[in-house]
Amino acid sequence: MTATLLFGLDVDLAGDDPIYRQLRAAIIEAIESGVLPPGEPLPSSRSLAERLSVSRSTVNLTYQELVAEGFLVAKERVGYAVHPDLDRPQSDDEPRRVDWVNRVVDYGDFLIHLRKPHGHQGQPYPFVVGAPDPELFPTADWTRALRATMADEHLPALIHDHTDADDPLFVEQLCREVLPARGIEATPDEILVTMGTQNGLRLAAASLVHPGDRVAVENPGYPDAAHIFIRAGAELVPCPVDNQGVLLDAADDISLAILTPGHQYPTNVTLSVARRRQLLARADIDDLIIIEDDHNSELRHLGQPVASLKSLDRSGRVVHLGSFSEYFGPGLRLGYVVAEPALIAKMRDIRRYDLRHPPGLITRTMALFIERGDHARALRRFRNAIRERWEIAVAAVPEHLEWAMAFPAGGASLWLPGPYELDATALIDEAAELGVFIETAASCFLTDPVPNHIVRLGVSGLPAQSIEPGIERLARAAKRQMRSHK
Repeated sequence: MTATLLFGLDVDLAGDDPIYRQLRAAIIEAIESGVLPPGEPLPSSRSLAERLSVSRSTVNLTYQELVAEGFLVAKERVGYAVHPDLDRPQSDDEPRRVDWVNRVVDYGDFLIHLRKPHGHQGQPYPFVVGAPDPELFPTADWTRALRATMADEHLPALIHDHTDADDPLFVEQLCREVLPARGIEATPDEILVTMGTQNGLRLAAASLVHPGDRVAVENPGYPDAAHIFIRAGAELVPCPVDNQGVLLDAADDISLAILTPGHQYPTNVTLSVARRRQLLARADIDDLIIIEDDHNSELRHLGQPVASLKSLDRSGRVVHLGSFSEYFGPGLRLGYVVAEPALIAKMRDIRRYDLRHPPGLITRTMALFIERGDHARALRRFRNAIRERWEIAVAAVPEHLEWAMAFPAGGASLWLPGPYELDATALIDEAAELGVFIETAASCFLTDPVPNHIVRLGVSGLPAQSIEPGIERLARAAKRQMRSHK
């Protein structure tokens, strides 16, 4: 016999599934269809085994699984029965759907979200800001560090639960090798490891913002910082940016400022020395906290590197955020915060319940990568490559686009205000048809009207020889777009 009728249902003993699974499915279906109501006794394991011509252990295994799952109950000297509290599903009733739109928290976020162009991978001219170039990733050196991380002496750093603590070797390397290059002296209790700058901003917002606090932000500025602080309950105070950096003169009654002084996001201008001194003096007078996002600080192409704002801080008011994602690739998700120990302790407590601690595999690998000198070599190679690409782009833009402009001395992207008749949104589609992928500046602005004649060109994600041909194609697309809108 290969099939039999059980509780009105067919059980195919010759099927591919094990018999106990078929039996389990048949009993569950009989319960849910009402054939076996709550409290109904089931045949004994002996009688059911004889009826199906299977072993008694198969039936017992099925019954025991259904007891463990709550479908059946075992009664002493009686056997098994359908659980008495098991209600039959009301299949004829329409299930009540969750109103997720009104159920989830509404942050009242009115800002434009930062979006990256889709479909640019594998295209010839991906001028996408922040896009990594796999050719610049130090694959061989990183692999050696990763392999060393798996050695017995380092394995505990990977697999142990560190609760809220950071990898001590990684923190040591930050203090010894990374931060001094930015003019920062720090002790381990002044450092917190993060999953990148965005995570550092989120921890700072959760630690420092009270509902209604007025927070100064650059306009244009980093969109994700604005979103994070709005969601923390801050009232944003947009501050203009000129060729010397941000202007905070008109920002009254602020408790905190979020700045990118090294290379302003997105224009790449550097905050002048005079404004740095004025800012720090005002911070002392007004009890102002400054969050320094050290965006692209390593990419100074002309002149001497500018010291970080944190290196000038004498009162502990500057919260410094750094990241390895800027030059190794955004997928790495590794950064750090340097601040006073009391703030670091608070951020550490919040981080514990957000993500506990960054993955030990990444932090220990990076620690060994730095300790062996590989980080310094990789950074030099990255700087040289980006400088070459930046120089080519800076020369090609006025030649092909014929837009007169002065470029700041660094960064991995170009901020390009075009003629006012340019429709940057339409240009994106025109350029994509030629294999050129660019971004508009819309998400960087907090005030209306949002300019639509500005585009951004990232130079990190494509080889040097592709930059001028790509800009030449962009110029063709721009001319075509402006002609079509006359």
